[in-house]
Amino acid sequence: MSIPNRVKLVDVGPRDGLQNEKQPVPAAVKIELVHRLQDAGLKEIEVTSFVSPKWVPQMADAASVMAGIERRVGVRYSVLTPNLQGFEAALKSRPDEIVVFAAASEAFSQKNINCSIAESIERFAPVVEAARVKGIYVRGAMSCTVGCPYEGEIAPERVSYLAGLMKGIGVQHIGVADTIGVGTPLKVRRAMEATLKHYDINDVSGHFHDTYGQALANTLICLQMGVWQFDTSVAGLGGCPYAKGATGNVATEDVLYMLHGMGIATGIDLDKLIDAGKFISDFLERKPNSRAATAILNKRLA
Repeated sequence: MSIPNRVKLVDVGPRDGLQNEKQPVPAAVKIELVHRLQDAGLKEIEVTSFVSPKWVPQMADAASVMAGIERRVGVRYSVLTPNLQGFEAALKSRPDEIVVFAAASEAFSQKNINCSIAESIERFAPVVEAARVKGIYVRGAMSCTVGCPYEGEIAPERVSYLAGLMKGIGVQHIGVADTIGVGTPLKVRRAMEATLKHYDINDVSGHFHDTYGQALANTLICLQMGVWQFDTSVAGLGGCPYAKGATGNVATEDVLYMLHGMGIATGIDLDKLIDAGKFISDFLERKPNSRAATAILNKRLA
């Protein structure tokens, strides 16, 4: 086992976490959430996405949110850009990183973005090229790497195929995502191994949803492989509109509690992070979807 002594967490709560919320979340609340996350020590924050408001109304204020953030030196602010039009809109907001995404499942790709995997890569190629010309870092996300709501289990060969395509168009970093949270450790390890045929260990990350309570176990097995970068979501915000019943990303608080308990450094203050999660959960009028946050908040009350 080669467990890293330091781990980088990318909090995707402001974007991936809030995008499916039915009630409108004002730009001011999103900005405050980003500020609280960076106050807690997060150095990587996925802020918003430049998508059509018709498809994702919650992200219609992307430009306002990016304009309202008080940026800090050393913090990287990323945005999701599904096409060249989205990238050109995002460019005005000066993102440090853009995110493009594709699915390891043909059926999911068709349902999600109305095109095949190969067509989605063709769509992203000019986006990646334009970003790199501008000196903007490009992170890719591979959804449904272990399971799909339409196709069922996904073979590692499909993951390897997609990772190779992403590498071919110039994507610099790739995330292995269990979008519907059906993965278990050995399946996740196989998906990660398939990805590592194309990407270095320093250029991969894990992105796990906790639908079946497996996200921490899946994170642990990746740590044992030497993976040191993970996407997490404050208060366990999120879900997937194309996967009924899929819960949010694993809570940043829960991953942080595990990492700190293992003696792994993150540079993040757990108490301040819990405050950030409580802030957004209070706005949404529900409790944080984090075991660690719930336990510590209860202890504070006691």
